[in-house]
Amino acid sequence: MPAIARPRRWLRWLLALPLLIAAGSALQVAVLRFVDPPVSAFMIARQFEAWGQGQWRFHPAYQWRDWDQIAPALPLSMVAAEDQRFASHAGFDLQAIEKARAHNARGGRVRGASTISQQVAKNLFLWSGRSYLRKGVEAWYTMLIELLWPKRRILEVYANIAEFGDGVYGAQAAARAFWGVDASRLSAEQAARLAAVLPAPRTYSAVRPGPYVSRRAAWIQRQTRQIGGIGYLQTLE
Repeated sequence: MPAIARPRRWLRWLLALPLLIAAGSALQVAVLRFVDPPVSAFMIARQFEAWGQGQWRFHPAYQWRDWDQIAPALPLSMVAAEDQRFASHAGFDLQAIEKARAHNARGGRVRGASTISQQVAKNLFLWSGRSYLRKGVEAWYTMLIELLWPKRRILEVYANIAEFGDGVYGAQAAARAFWGVDASRLSAEQAARLAAVLPAPRTYSAVRPGPYVSRRAAWIQRQTRQIGGIGYLQTLE
C-alpha cells in the first residue's frame, strides 16, 4: 500500500506544481504593487555578466525614486517613444503587433511591438532572449501586472528599472551619472534623450547624443505634445 501511495503523492504534487507557480508569481506581482523592487532580473544578469568578464568591481547604478520625485517629462517621454496607446491597452498593443508582423514579413530590420507593460515584465522578472518559453512567461507576467497594478504604478516602475546606459538603471541613477542632477530636475530635452536610447542603451548615449539620438529625441518631444503633454499623465490611474 505505501509503495502505491508514494507515486500518487508525487503525481498530486506534479499536477499541483503549475498552480503553485501561478499563485507564487501572482503573489510576487501583488507585493510589488506596494513594495518598491530592490533589484530587477536584468540588473542581476548584468552583474553576473560583468563578473564573467572579470569586472569584479562592477556594480549596477540604481536608486529608486517615487513618482512625485521624477520629472514628469521622463515618464511622458517614455510613453511617447515606446507605447503611445499605453493608457488604453490591456498590456498588449494588437495594432502594433500586426504592424510589426507585416513589417517583419517584408524582411529587413526586425521590428518589435512590446508595450511598456511587457518591458516591465521582462526587465523586472525575466531574462533576455527570444525563445517561445520566455515570451510565454512574459505574457503571463504582463497580464498579472495589468490586472494587479494601476497604470501609474507600471510607468513608475518602468522609469526606475529601465536601463539608460551600461549598468545605469532608472531615472535617478541616469540623472546623477549623466548630468549631476536629481531625477526631479531632468529637463524635457534630457528626458527625451533618455527615452531615445531605450532601444539600445549600451549602444547609444543620452549625454553625448549622435545624429540618431538627437533626431529621435526631437521627435519624442514633438510626440509628447501630440499626446497631451503633462496633462496626459494626470489621466493615468
